[in-house]
Formats: sequence, C-alpha cells, structure tokens
Amino acid sequence: MLKSDSMAPSLPQLILFDCDGTLTNSHGSIVTAMQQAFDGAGLIKPSDAEVASIIGLSLHRAVVALLDKEQADEAAVEAVCAGYRDAYREAEQHIRLFVDVRETLEELRKRGYWMGVVTGKSLAGLLRVLETFALSEYFMVMRTADCTHSKPDPAMVLECMHEMGVSAGQTVVVGDALFDVQMARAASVPAIGVSFGVAESCDLMDAGAKVVVDDFAALLDYFPALQDHA
Repeated sequence: MLKSDSMAPSLPQLILFDCDGTLTNSHGSIVTAMQQAFDGAGLIKPSDAEVASIIGLSLHRAVVALLDKEQADEAAVEAVCAGYRDAYREAEQHIRLFVDVRETLEELRKRGYWMGVVTGKSLAGLLRVLETFALSEYFMVMRTADCTHSKPDPAMVLECMHEMGVSAGQTVVVGDALFDVQMARAASVPAIGVSFGVAESCDLMDAGAKVVVDDFAALLDYFPALQDHA
C-alpha cells in the first residue's frame, strides 16, 4: 500500500488515522486551552513548543508530562485536566478540517478501503469532531485514549486490527506526531506521516515513517483502488 506504482492488493485494507493534526487543524486550540488550564490552576504555563510535544497523548498523561515533578500531585493534575476540558470546549468552535480531508476520505472509501481513527482524544471529544464535520460515515472502527492505552502503546492499533479481522500487513497508520509513528512501529504496522501537524518531516522519517506527505490529498498516491473496486 505504500508504493503508488504497485499492483492493488485484493485483501481488505485498513487505514487508521490520527485526528488532531491529521484530520483537524486543532493544534492552536490545544496549545491555547492547555496554557489557559495551567493559568487557571495557578501554575506556570508551558510554552507553545512544550504543549506541541505532548499532543497525541491522553490528557492525563500529557498533563503529567508538562508538570514539574514537584507540581505533579494528583490534585494539580486533575485541576489542569478539568481546566483544559472547559477551555478546549470553548476553543472547539475555531477548529477546521485540513484541506481536502472529506474529499480524500470519500475517494478512499470509493477505492474500497476500510478506515478508522486512533486518537489521544476522549471518545466524547472524537464523537463531537465526527458530528461537527459529518465524518462518522467514513470510519468503521475507532479507539480513544479513555478506552485503551495511550499512544505510543500499540493497543489502539492492535485492537482495531482485531475488531476488523485484518493483519499488520493489511494496515497502515497515518499521523502527524512521533507518537503515531512509534505506536505503528510497536504494532509492526507501517506508518505514513503528514508534515502539516506537530512533527517535522525529517523527525517522522527518523522515527520510522515510510513516507511523509505535505497535503492530505497526496495520500491518494499511496492507496490505489483495490482490485475488487477497480
């Protein structure tokens, strides 16, 4: 599936997409919400780069990673998490899909691919995204950080594969963060990086991505029509 000139496979093929930074241009909203949450809890707010470095993790794990060890008691973590949830709900109105996301998903579906979402968001947060942008019809399987282990653990990918009855050779992960690539590698699944999220192309390649695309529609070059849909 990663060679645009290869013969299209006949077996079912599953593409697992990250959400924030891959489907949605949400990083600015995440950074702002996290900094507001730290301010609200009376803590020194992290820098933009520090917040960007934890995007993709579960909220609890991300907050723990951002807190100084001296601050990382459970009360502080819960205060920041609660503040983040409130601030992010306010910021959600400004989030948009990246260019050509819907059109590309539609074409991939026409070509016969199964698709899913693996994200550090909560299930409720992911469902709001899918409802807001009318994307639910495209995804047959999903895993979120509040229903299984957080990235870069391979659980999200492995559970989706098991649910859909596919092997590692029939699965690809698409994401913008190093955590996405690390998760895919831990599941022995190839990863495609996208350069318009948090991680630099060179870093995604160094982490093990097979290829990095610069726009969402370019994914179509790597997923030819499956034989049954040709």
